[in-house]
Amino acid sequence: MSVGLISHQTQPLIHYPNQISNHPLQLTLPNLVLSHRPIHHHPLTAKSQQIHHSSPTTKTQDDGIPVEDVKILARFKSRHNYIRVLEVSRKADHPFAGSRLLLLDRPGNIHSISFLFKKFLTSTYFDVFATLPPILPPGPVGILGFGAGSSARLCLELYPELVVHGWELDPSVIAVGREFFGLAELEKQHPNRLFVYVGNALKASVRDGLSGIFVDLFSKGSLIPELQDPNTWEKLSKCLRKGGRVMVNVGGSCVEAEDSLIDGKVVMQESLKAMQRVFGDKLFVLSLGSRKDDSSIALTGDLPNLDSWKKALPRTLRCYVDMWTPFRD
Repeated sequence: MSVGLISHQTQPLIHYPNQISNHPLQLTLPNLVLSHRPIHHHPLTAKSQQIHHSSPTTKTQDDGIPVEDVKILARFKSRHNYIRVLEVSRKADHPFAGSRLLLLDRPGNIHSISFLFKKFLTSTYFDVFATLPPILPPGPVGILGFGAGSSARLCLELYPELVVHGWELDPSVIAVGREFFGLAELEKQHPNRLFVYVGNALKASVRDGLSGIFVDLFSKGSLIPELQDPNTWEKLSKCLRKGGRVMVNVGGSCVEAEDSLIDGKVVMQESLKAMQRVFGDKLFVLSLGSRKDDSSIALTGDLPNLDSWKKALPRTLRCYVDMWTPFRD
């Protein structure tokens, strides 16, 4: 999701020192009216939702969240990101009502979501990520691009035996996760199941390998360029245990990059082609959103038995199993 200029500013509840970056980010926010694409049986594509400029009197769900229904809890620049934490009123006429959103980069794409008054599902691509553990061999999973912990929370709550290792480049994002998204509490609840590391996710490794890897790596509003390199996927494949899989948020045309010349759909296709060179015909895609505002998730490995996969999932997640199709260049 992206944010535009906002005329009234609120002070952060926590104070972080501004750090000097080699790539300074703009520190202005546009008028906060969030666009909404209706949820049917498909999740919203959180890093692929955009915000448009519309009348501040807009009240309908389809037109966005009125500015009076959104509170800015934190806004600052770290070394790696322009970070905003928003809280959406419970009274808002929107699927994100009662949630907190972590927005990163200048356009303000959503990187994490947490609902304050309900558990589990998010109505975003994180729910698709949560379908992966039942089709993995025994062992821990890794989250590359941990954010504030949305994927980890879902997986830990749905799969009581699962161990999660998460990597996040920006320590300020982890600090925000602990302060506003319940990450500190999650770590205390699961000291032997959740391990969070600050550092380059592409150097992630654990002893004896990972049974599954979630890849959710964006920078400056776009998939990182390393994901368009087959060598990256070759290295990641070597981090997997036998029978392990990778599930990837590959974005799409809705992802708004800081560089207006970058086309999210083109980057998505280039990333999928790089994956195909490593995984061959064992690559599947699940498409979200409309044709105009597409976004996709990729999955590696042989397609599992669909009936068995569904039976291993909560009923509300089973709809995603039938949505996978082979990737065709």
